[in-house]
Amino acid sequence: MTPELWDRLTPFRDKAIARGIPAADVERWLTAAARPCATLTRDGGGDGPVVGRFGGPLLLPAGVPDPVHPFVASIDLAALPAGTTDLPLPPDGDLLLFAYPETADDYETMGSAVYVPVGSPVVERDRHAWNPFEIDDDAAMFEEFPHGPLRATAQVSLPYHHTVELLGGPGNRPLPEHPRAEELVAVWESTRQDIAPEGPLRIGGYADEEAIEADPVATAVSWAVKAAAAGRWDGPVSADVSDWVLLADWQAGMDVEGWESSTVHWVIQRDDLAARRFDRAFASVFWNP
Repeated sequence: MTPELWDRLTPFRDKAIARGIPAADVERWLTAAARPCATLTRDGGGDGPVVGRFGGPLLLPAGVPDPVHPFVASIDLAALPAGTTDLPLPPDGDLLLFAYPETADDYETMGSAVYVPVGSPVVERDRHAWNPFEIDDDAAMFEEFPHGPLRATAQVSLPYHHTVELLGGPGNRPLPEHPRAEELVAVWESTRQDIAPEGPLRIGGYADEEAIEADPVATAVSWAVKAAAAGRWDGPVSADVSDWVLLADWQAGMDVEGWESSTVHWVIQRDDLAARRFDRAFASVFWNP
């Protein structure tokens, strides 16, 4: 990360130490956990460069099938400031995100991602093709999706979670090597609005949602593994969370009336991201209606 981003964490350091957390624990947490990310806000919500938009025309290469989830946003990867994230994203082209912001009835992806390389011939698609039966409730939900330009701000991200799930049974345990994790996360919750104000869409960083103890990425990975085992998603799928990264987070509840608290997490295996296999992204949704 840049020195500027490290400096932004000074209020976190100061408050954590003031609460009695040893400085060595604070620095170990920051060194191991701090990640750069891009927070995207609608036009008027920041002064960063325009890097994409919510909604708009759906432009896809002719060979790409109509996505089965609603169109959320497009991101011009060339417009993202260099070093904004630590993800191995392509230097250019468009990343399109799709999602239905409701929890799945079974283990299945609730969204997808499409990468359109720069210069690819594209054709405009029907933005409503995902709703072939014209279900009124679905159409009304989609009408609430946000529209407009997105501006990017380079920010720093720390974990919102402080436990990991126990293997082979219910329950959680503290993050390994970080016995003060719960206290550190509480400090982050109390300082993040001054350090890294949230926006409706984030690229990279850590996943967040309304009620959180364990990493939402770990939950998404477990769903992906079960979806693959059930034949609902193509493998291969690693069950090791370290093989995955958060591609994007959408706080859908900030925008979609009736879906308050809904959050979409797009995750992808590191190898798939490096190979630009964005069709291998898996989306999970947290929603507490």
